[in-house]
Amino acid sequence: MTGIDIDTITAIDVHTHAEVSSRGQDSLSADLMRASSEYFNVDAAHRTPTLPEIAAYYRERAMACVVFSVDAEAATGVPALPNEEIAEAAAENPDVLIPFASIDPAKGRPGVREVRRLVRDFGVRGFKFHPSLQAFFPNDRAAYGLYEAIEEAGAVAVFHTGQTGIGAGAPGGGGIRLKYSNPLYIDDVAADFPGMPIIMAHPSFPWQDEALSVATHKPQVYIDLSGWSPKYFPPQLVKYANSLLQDKVLFGTDYPLLTPERWLKDFAALPLKDEVRPKILKENAARLFGFLED
Repeated sequence: MTGIDIDTITAIDVHTHAEVSSRGQDSLSADLMRASSEYFNVDAAHRTPTLPEIAAYYRERAMACVVFSVDAEAATGVPALPNEEIAEAAAENPDVLIPFASIDPAKGRPGVREVRRLVRDFGVRGFKFHPSLQAFFPNDRAAYGLYEAIEEAGAVAVFHTGQTGIGAGAPGGGGIRLKYSNPLYIDDVAADFPGMPIIMAHPSFPWQDEALSVATHKPQVYIDLSGWSPKYFPPQLVKYANSLLQDKVLFGTDYPLLTPERWLKDFAALPLKDEVRPKILKENAARLFGFLED
């Protein structure tokens, strides 16, 4: 195949993780990997699928997926997985994989150059930020060079919001501070970069109302539903997904921590309008990524 056939896929999962490189390098320290596996009740044997395995998994389910890792080397000391490896795997599996990258804001100007290179030479479509893991506030001016480059390149920015399962249960939460992931800090970014589409990842516990406020106020801000089984979604999130934000809410799982099968089973039980379900599962993401016209 030469690309994603939007008519034959059933869904676009906008939030999946590459957590191991082709050389066997993990994206997290052993302690954080173990704690998050326990938190999400994931068998360690299924925690780190390779990029070819991710592609095969989603192809079997007639789905496409956005895939990325998280570069938090400055805060964690763990080298990032190569963004190029993810992009190359997507180029080899263009029918299912949509490549995103991650650049630690601590890298400064070299990181800005990386944004431009990854988009230009590797076809990267967006960039993932994890404020709590990377230990920065999204509205820190030190990160604005990255956002400028992302906006200029026409790429998407994804920000983790709310509590994170990474570090949960580890002593001191693994040293990870939740304060960085309040979605209100993203409101500043959305105001300053109106041409940069933003996805706020996850139900933003304990700041769900703040996330809904930002998404309803800023036209280019979306919410993905990854990281939680839909049966645990806050009622106000379901209400807004079914009404004011029905064109701006996106299917996401957090695979391999949460599987599409489990997510979709619980999603089927939500009190959503029939016309809203296909928007969340595929159409909203397809328009965001340019696979469908408005």
